[in-house]
Amino acid sequence: MSFDYTPLFRNNLPAPAAARWGGFPKYSFIGGNNDAASVPVQPLLDALAKVMQRDGQQLATYGMNSGPQGYRPLREAIAKLLETNAHMPTDPDDMLITTGSNQGIDLVNDAFLSAGDTVIVEEVCYASSLSRLRYLGVNYVLIDVDEDGMNMAQLDQVLADLQSKGSQAKYIYTIPTVQNPSGTIMSVEKRQKMLDLARKYGVPIFEDDCYSDLTWDGTRPPTIRSMDDAGQVIYCATFSKSIAPALRIGYVVADWPVLSQLIPLKTDGGCGALEQMALAEFCNTQFNDHVAELRGTLKAKCDLMLSVLDEQFGTTAEIIPPKGGIFIWITMPEEVDTDKLAKVAAAQGVVINPGSEWSADPVSGRHRFRLCFGNPTHAQIREGVTLLAEICHEEFGVPLRGANVER
Repeated sequence: MSFDYTPLFRNNLPAPAAARWGGFPKYSFIGGNNDAASVPVQPLLDALAKVMQRDGQQLATYGMNSGPQGYRPLREAIAKLLETNAHMPTDPDDMLITTGSNQGIDLVNDAFLSAGDTVIVEEVCYASSLSRLRYLGVNYVLIDVDEDGMNMAQLDQVLADLQSKGSQAKYIYTIPTVQNPSGTIMSVEKRQKMLDLARKYGVPIFEDDCYSDLTWDGTRPPTIRSMDDAGQVIYCATFSKSIAPALRIGYVVADWPVLSQLIPLKTDGGCGALEQMALAEFCNTQFNDHVAELRGTLKAKCDLMLSVLDEQFGTTAEIIPPKGGIFIWITMPEEVDTDKLAKVAAAQGVVINPGSEWSADPVSGRHRFRLCFGNPTHAQIREGVTLLAEICHEEFGVPLRGANVER
């Protein structure tokens, strides 16, 4: 290409894509990808065929005769699941269907945040949420994550300090159930304490609940929103982890004063109609059975990865077994730079998420990394983690416990 677009791009664009897509590496332990064999292909096909015969002509209108908030039968199906599984009675009219939970995060940020604003986040946190805040020029204050969730004494102190300076956080962002990346679950007591602090200081809570269907014991604590009677909690979730990432269907639940501000910001003409229609039918009849089976599949993969990590790293790697989800958060000795490890490992076909991407303080994350076990096969987990251990030994002198694997 001879034409130079460089002087025409706006100044604050994110960094360009490094390269065109070249396929997955041999051992891919990144992203929110899930178990391929667990995608309910035939049930979704059957659901789509049934609902298309019934409502297919509604494709003639934007919103499928349901308005800008999304396909009404899907909102009704989600409301039933939330009441049954999450102890959260929900009016379908208090819900907005989004293109994955990331669009929900973008809409909330667009409605609330300007450059220079302050948001409170967990010290280890969803990487895309952090990158969005950085891109917007928003200041974030980090709160430590304990084994049962965000440290409430620290949260209280941070909110008090902001108030003493005449400032206020725009919201508290939390992933209370199967926190990403730590895999922890916030206790009910801490949920109530967070809500009490939010009321005390007049700050909303933004509750990201993407992994709550995937707790190993099949139960989930009440959502923070379900404990709130003042409309102070904005809630988002997705089907990306419970059914399939590529479906790109999420949702936001909020009281009308918030939702009425989000709807005009959603200028895409509506989310994918076929996905919404198929999910509405599927959720009414098969969602819970599907998720129960998926949990068993993911738990087996998690147990295998934990076993191989123990075989290869022993006590060198500090791991708190996750209570659900699709990832394991690992802390290595200080001398292990996981940014460097990620680059070296990628060159040998093992892709990991370095901890600096998932830490509100990137420096503190430089000796941590995240491994996702949802998509790799059992053989890929065993071989890939073993190879990763060899690379850690070669690059950083980490003791190698396991036998070599053929490359």
